[in-house]
Amino acid sequence: MSARRRGRREITKWAGPTRPYDLVKEFVYCLVAVTLLTVVCAAVFSSPDERPVSLEQWAQADPHDFVLTAVAELGGTSGTAGYGPPYNSASDGQKIGPLSLPKIAGVHIPINTARDLVITPLGLISASSPDLQQSIATWDASSPAQQATWTDAYATAADAATFDVNGLPTGISGDVGPVSTMMNALVTMARNGGLDGALSTEKGFYNNDYTKPMLFLGDGGFMEGKATAQHLGGDQWGMMNEVGNYPGQAWLWLYTVWYQVPPFKTSGNADALIWGLMMVFTALFVLLPFIPGLRAVPKRLRVYRVIWRDHYHDKS
Repeated sequence: MSARRRGRREITKWAGPTRPYDLVKEFVYCLVAVTLLTVVCAAVFSSPDERPVSLEQWAQADPHDFVLTAVAELGGTSGTAGYGPPYNSASDGQKIGPLSLPKIAGVHIPINTARDLVITPLGLISASSPDLQQSIATWDASSPAQQATWTDAYATAADAATFDVNGLPTGISGDVGPVSTMMNALVTMARNGGLDGALSTEKGFYNNDYTKPMLFLGDGGFMEGKATAQHLGGDQWGMMNEVGNYPGQAWLWLYTVWYQVPPFKTSGNADALIWGLMMVFTALFVLLPFIPGLRAVPKRLRVYRVIWRDHYHDKS
């Protein structure tokens, strides 16, 4: 056997300082401490269990806002109707410079607000109402210009109308065509809980796609008002809070902080710009070991001496 191979087999006994260390004991201590801390924090900082906001709750609590939002969905003037990708092609969406990220992704969750949020749900209950059947048929047979005339007239009348105990607007007049009958039926359907089910129906066994009811709710002011009251608005650090201003996902501060400072605070492209900025930061963190200068920062700051302070204390 060569001297080199014999040298590889030799084991040099450690001659430096040693101390006893019970790994199992340390693990048990840590497990007990983390468990107790989790239980205490869950009891002290847990957020209230609020009821989910539903279309039924909205139509019962604020029929005025519900009706105005519904007619905007029907007329194609709501926020969702003009949002752009991934729901429709009404706009290019937010941009980073000349680059429109939503447009590149394309329309892959197609939503026609009039058809998907109003006409189709009403079609589910129209069999028991000849007037509603006729109103839907009249709407479908009319031109886009005529439909816009009806929805504009109805929105103006409904905005100034009073609402009866059933949540229906009273005193609607003017050239509103079939819109009044359709809106009355939609309000009744929503207040009975039927609209939530109609917009959440899926072909599969599990029902976990709430895109349509969430878009409908998001176009109105009811859910936004509840969010603001619970300190969840964008200018209130939004997802950084839990319900009732309880501390939330603190690890998201680096993302949400940018929404609170100019120019992102007032930019219509804030989502895209902040996403792009965070991608740059992420790339810097990932590539830090390969970037000359930056990779030497921890060494120059002597962070390692803090981490291994016991070792350097014994050497001094």
